[in-house]
Amino acid sequence: MDTITAQQSEVSIFDSQSLRDIHKEIQDVYLSDHRPWVIGFSGGKDSTTCIQLIFYAISELPPENRVKPIHVISTDTLVETPLMVDIVDNTLIRISNKAAECNMPFVTHRLKPPVADSFWVSLLGKGYPAPSQRFRWCTERLKIKPANRFITEQLSKYGEVILVLGVRRQESSTRAQVINLHSIQNSVLSRHSTFSGAFVYTPIKEWSINDVWSYLLQVPSPWSNDNRDLVALYRTATGECPLVVDDTTPPCGNSRFGCWVCTLVTEDKSLKALIDSGETWLQPLLEIHDILVKTQDPENKHLYRDYKRKDGNVYYKSDGSGIISRGPYVIEFRKQILTMLLKAQISVAKNPNYNLRLILPEELHEIRRLWRTKEGDWEDSVPKIYREITGEDIEWLQDDVRFSIKDKTLLQDICTKKEVPPAMLMKLLDVTMQSKGMTRRASMLKKITKVFSEEWRPEKELINSDKKVDNTISGGSS
Repeated sequence: MDTITAQQSEVSIFDSQSLRDIHKEIQDVYLSDHRPWVIGFSGGKDSTTCIQLIFYAISELPPENRVKPIHVISTDTLVETPLMVDIVDNTLIRISNKAAECNMPFVTHRLKPPVADSFWVSLLGKGYPAPSQRFRWCTERLKIKPANRFITEQLSKYGEVILVLGVRRQESSTRAQVINLHSIQNSVLSRHSTFSGAFVYTPIKEWSINDVWSYLLQVPSPWSNDNRDLVALYRTATGECPLVVDDTTPPCGNSRFGCWVCTLVTEDKSLKALIDSGETWLQPLLEIHDILVKTQDPENKHLYRDYKRKDGNVYYKSDGSGIISRGPYVIEFRKQILTMLLKAQISVAKNPNYNLRLILPEELHEIRRLWRTKEGDWEDSVPKIYREITGEDIEWLQDDVRFSIKDKTLLQDICTKKEVPPAMLMKLLDVTMQSKGMTRRASMLKKITKVFSEEWRPEKELINSDKKVDNTISGGSS
C-alpha cells in the first residue's frame, strides 16, 4: 500500500508522504486525547477514501488503544438519489459488521430530519416553494439540523468532539477559503464554524482527485465493498453530495449526486445521465423535478403560488412595480404533485433491485393534518388521492371534529347568497373547532381577530386596487 502513485503528472500527496505516514498522522490524532470522533460519510469518493483510511489506520493499533468511539454519521434527506441511498445503506451495514468482527470502535448512524421538517411535508404540507438560491430552506432542515443535533448530543456527553470530514482543498476555491479561515496554527485540526467545543480534522485535505481515485482503485475496501462500482457510478454521473454541517458547503445538484428534487440548478445532469445510461425507472423522478423547476420561472409563479402569504396578507415587490410577491404553493398544485409522487412511487417499486419509498406514511399523515387544520381541506384529500392512485389504504387517524365536503358545499352556497368569502368563514369555523374541548379559550378571540384582519378580496380585485401601504395589503375583505 506504500507504492501508490497518482495517475497523472500533477502534484500528488504521495510525492511527499507514504501511506504509512498518513496512517501515522491519523493514529497520532486519535491517540492524542479522549475526544470522540464523528466521521461524516456521504457515500461518495472523498468520504469513502477518508473513512477507509481511518479504518485501516486504527486497525493497526493494539486492541487496548482502540477504545475511543468513532461515530460514522450519514444524513438521509429522504429525497436522495436512489442509487446513492443504496450504496450508503449497504456500506454502513458492512462497516458495522466489520467493526464488530474486528473489535473496532466504529458505530454507524443513519440520520434523518424529523417528519415536520421533511422535504415533502415542507413543500406539500406547508406549501414552501421549491428551493432557490434566495430561499434555500432545504439545506438547514434536511442536512444541517440532523447532523448538528447529533454533534450537540456528543458535545453534551463529552464536552468536546472531533468532526472528521473527507473534504479537499482542491474541491473549490470556496472550500479552500473555509479550510484556511478556521485552521489552527501548528495543528492538523481546525475550529468548527458553529460549535465552540467541536474541532475538525480533514485527513485528505491536500489530496488531489487523482490521489483519491488511485487510492480507491489500489487499496481494497476493508469491509469488502468493490470500489470499482463507485468508479462505474461516477462514470455515469460524476460527483457526490458532501455531508453538510454548515451553510458554507456548496449546494448539491448539477454534476453532484444530491437530492433528486434539487432545484438549485435547473438541470439535474446526474439524474439525466443515469436515465440515459439505462436507469429508465428514474424517469418519473426527473419529471417531478422538472415541474418544480418550472414553478420558479417568474412568468409562471402566478400559476402555482398563492397571492397571499402565510400570514394572510398580500405583499408587493419593493421595486414599485406593483407586482405581487407570491406566497406558498396553492393547494391544488400540491395535490397535483402528491398525485405525481404516488404514481412515481408505484413505478419505481417495479425495480426489484431497490427498496425505495419516495414518501413515507408518517409524512402523508402530517401532510393530511396540515391540510385539514391549515388549508381548509374539508374534503380530506390526502386519503382520497392515496386510495385513487394506489388502490390501497393506510390506517388514517379518525377525525370526528372536522367538517366534510358536504358541509363545504352547503357553506359555499350560503356564502355566495350572502356575499361573504367562503374561505374566511371556513377558517373561522376551523379556529372554533380547534378550541373545542379546551378549558380556557382566551386565545380564541385573538385568533378570530387575526382571521378578520387577513386579506380576503380576490386577486383580480387587488390588481385593480390602488390600496398599497408599505408594500402590504391587509385586512378588510368586504
